[in-house]
Amino acid sequence: MQTIDTAKPTVAAASVPAHEESGQWTEIIKPRTSLLDLRLGDVWRYRDLVMLFVRRDFVSNYKQTILGPIWFFIQPLLTTLTYYIIFGRVAKLDTDGLPPFVFYLAGITVWGYFSQSLTAVATVFTTNAAMFSKVYFPRLTMPLSIVLSNLVRFGIQMALFLVVWAYYLFTSNALHPNWLIALTPLLVVLMGLLSLGLGMIFSALTTKYRDLAMLLTFGVQLAMYATPVIYPLSKVPAQYMWLIVANPMTAITETFRAAFLGSGTFSWLYLGYSTLTTLIILLAGTIIFNKVEKSFTDTV
Repeated sequence: MQTIDTAKPTVAAASVPAHEESGQWTEIIKPRTSLLDLRLGDVWRYRDLVMLFVRRDFVSNYKQTILGPIWFFIQPLLTTLTYYIIFGRVAKLDTDGLPPFVFYLAGITVWGYFSQSLTAVATVFTTNAAMFSKVYFPRLTMPLSIVLSNLVRFGIQMALFLVVWAYYLFTSNALHPNWLIALTPLLVVLMGLLSLGLGMIFSALTTKYRDLAMLLTFGVQLAMYATPVIYPLSKVPAQYMWLIVANPMTAITETFRAAFLGSGTFSWLYLGYSTLTTLIILLAGTIIFNKVEKSFTDTV
C-alpha cells in the first residue's frame, strides 16, 4: 500500500479512501479542519486494528505470569475478602441486611471495570508515544481498544459474581433480584463511556502535566470512597447525600445492586443524571483528545 501525507509530519490527520481520490495512492492523509470533525468513519474503517489491540492487551497482561488468567478471579476475591474483614467484621458497616461478601463483590465488580479502564486510557498518549510518532492510524482506536479489552475482563469477573450471587440466592432468602437486571447492558455501556471520556481528558492533559497521572491514580482510590462501593447509599447522612449523588458512578452502582441483590436505591432521575453527565464528558473528552493528538508529539 502506498501512502502520501499532505500534512506536516507531526500533525494528526485522517485518511480518505483511495476510490474517492484520483491517482496512484491507495491512502491519502489530510489534516483535520475542525474540532468537531471527529472522523468516526475512520475509526470504523480501522475496526480490525481495534480488535488486534484488544487481543494484544488481553494476552500481554498475563502472558509471562505463572497463574495467568486466574488473576481475573484472584484480584476481586482477595479484595472482597479484605473488605469483608475490615469493613464488615472490624468496622461493622451496615450493608442493608445483605450478606456482606456478595454486597462488596457487587460493588467491586462494577467499580473495577470503571477504574481500570479510566487509569489505562488516561496514559494512552505517554505509553504509546513511540507508535503514534511513527505510524498513522486513527488515534481514537487506542482508547477504544482499552475499554473493550477491559470489557472482556469485566465479563469474566461478572461470571465470578454470578456464581457467588447464585450461591446466596439458593442458600438464603436475603437476595431479591428483579426486572432491573434488564438494565445491566445499559449500566455497562455507561461505565465504559464514562471511563472513556474521563480517560481521554486526562490523557490529553498528562501530555503537558505529568503530575496529573499520579494525581489520577491517587484520585481514583479516593473516588471509590465517594461511591457506594463499601456502603449503601441509604446510610449516607442527608448533609452529604448531594455530594455522593453528584458522582455519576453512584446511580450505576446502586442500580446494579438493586437489580441483582434487591436492595439499593434506584431512581430514574439519578440514572438519567448519570447518563447525561456521561454523554457530556464523552463529548468533551473526544474533542479535547482530537485537539491534543495534533501536537502531543512535541511535548511527550
